[in-house]
Amino acid sequence: MSKTPLTIVLASPRGFCAGVDRAILIVEAAIEKYGSPVYVRHEIVHNKFVVDGLKAKGAVFVDELTEVPDGVPVVFSAHGVPKSVPEAAESRGLDYLDATCPLVTKVHREAELHHDMGRQIVMIGHKGHPEVIGTMGQVPDGAVLLVENVADAETVAPADPDKLAYITQTTLSVDDTTAIVEVLKRRFPDIVGPRKDDICYATTNRQIAVKTIAPHCDAVMVIGAPNSSNSKRLVEVAARSGCARSILVQRAAEVDWDALGQIGRLGITAGASAPEVLVEEVIAAARDRFDVTIEEIKVTDETVSFKLPPQLL
Repeated sequence: MSKTPLTIVLASPRGFCAGVDRAILIVEAAIEKYGSPVYVRHEIVHNKFVVDGLKAKGAVFVDELTEVPDGVPVVFSAHGVPKSVPEAAESRGLDYLDATCPLVTKVHREAELHHDMGRQIVMIGHKGHPEVIGTMGQVPDGAVLLVENVADAETVAPADPDKLAYITQTTLSVDDTTAIVEVLKRRFPDIVGPRKDDICYATTNRQIAVKTIAPHCDAVMVIGAPNSSNSKRLVEVAARSGCARSILVQRAAEVDWDALGQIGRLGITAGASAPEVLVEEVIAAARDRFDVTIEEIKVTDETVSFKLPPQLL
């Protein structure tokens, strides 16, 4: 029996960003240099496939530094950590490698600078996300007010509206963040923002690519983890851009093809912590059911790369 035709529209760029690449390479290089086990505080990136692969190579993932034995190296995740974490590692004499994405580190430095200049900080981000915890932990308690949405922006009450700055999590929806910033600027005309947007190039590019393909697809599938902020934002962006059937899946085995209904064009992208092999896995699963044609829409080329820490060079 002949298969139903299906055009898969691949968004590009998709998948790994430079910060994720660097973080994974740091863990792999640390294992090669020091031998296993190498401990990693929190998931190095939000992707189970990646984490399981590193576990198989000798990485041990823990929630807190107190779980790391003396005398073994430890890596901090790409999301960044509060200042108290490296301070605790140093107090114990632990060798540590900081895999914080350099673009997250940029936001850390902004927070420190604003605090040093006497400004209270409004951080736009998601409560409890590791990146937000790490960024807020660069300055004393109470120095940062967290704003998650427009409603929060309308009610946030700084101590001194004339000494105020804002920073953002790097993996937010560009459109949502723009709306929040507009409210903050309306309420606090003198608020100071970053010279260059805090939302990272990879988050922005992946959202632009999804906006481009979504209006022309019957469904959009984002490959990524349920705890991945940038992956969840891609689902939201696709839905807002004209494709109501927008879903998040981690692996091909999760896909309920019947639930997608009658589709002729399926958009596929991947969050910044999802490897391309998972995209290929979904395409292979689609080929088992459909007569697949591949169409790739590229909105930009990415050439960003980050160096490894000097200890590993």
